[in-house]
Amino acid sequence: MKKINIFLSVFILYILLNMIIYPKLYIEQTLNGISAWAFNVLPSVLPFIFFTKVIASLNVIDKFSRPFAKPCKALFNTSSHGAYVFLTSIISGYPVGAKLTADLYENGQISKEEAFRMTSFCSTSGPMFVIGAVGAIMLGNAFLGYIIFSAHIIGAFLNGIIFRNIKIKDNAKEKKTLKNAKNDLSSIVVDSALSIISVGVIIAIFFVIITSLNPIFNLFPSPIAAVGEGLIEITKGCLDISNNMSPFWAVIACSFIISFGGISTILQSLTMLNKLDMPIGLFVLQKLSHAILAGIVAIVLACIFL
Repeated sequence: MKKINIFLSVFILYILLNMIIYPKLYIEQTLNGISAWAFNVLPSVLPFIFFTKVIASLNVIDKFSRPFAKPCKALFNTSSHGAYVFLTSIISGYPVGAKLTADLYENGQISKEEAFRMTSFCSTSGPMFVIGAVGAIMLGNAFLGYIIFSAHIIGAFLNGIIFRNIKIKDNAKEKKTLKNAKNDLSSIVVDSALSIISVGVIIAIFFVIITSLNPIFNLFPSPIAAVGEGLIEITKGCLDISNNMSPFWAVIACSFIISFGGISTILQSLTMLNKLDMPIGLFVLQKLSHAILAGIVAIVLACIFL
């Protein structure tokens, strides 16, 4: 830990020094991050965070998801809540799945053990980003976006099966102690606002971090540098991948980094999962295995359709 802390301290000092030397550049990049959040993430994610939290507080999820109880138990070893969060995550994208999982746990509707299982397959990107932004706009072909999205979702499904047997202690006790969480309208509004603001801060910070790492990325061939950037922040990574790879390899690379989520998205999700005390190592392992599975599925689909 001491070596990690020393490394982080040196890296942060390096960023601060760059900000002093190139203040205009870093101010512009911070504003670019805020702009990306304000015009892309905020309008699409905020309503989902608010309304999914309202639904969770109404205690009606059991009725909506009851038909999925047996399939969820058989496949993912979770209650029917797993299907509800999975479908919501697919529709809305990062980091709504993580937020809804944490809300269900906080409301006492699922145990911590079940929440840990659900994070393995309920943390996904949405079709607006994958098919629209990456496929139609960045790659110039919506069909490629459908291939990436299919690989991404199939990978999540398989990942949930792999992590279905996670075990932890004292689940029942924790579930009971959290049933009295506040869920009035004002607390929902405040919680939704704080959640989306924290996402914006992380996005802006990672625009700054990528700018500081550009001299290192420039040492590598463009395709490798693009994947490296994607492992940090998926939007910029996908954009650079689209400009430096053929459609075949772009589909595979984008499937991998979108499913991994990038460090930026992982931190956004961990922020949502804060009250769950989600182990960082476990969540990163889940995202890495999701990325590998999605990459393998993408190879198969690319060989068939491209």
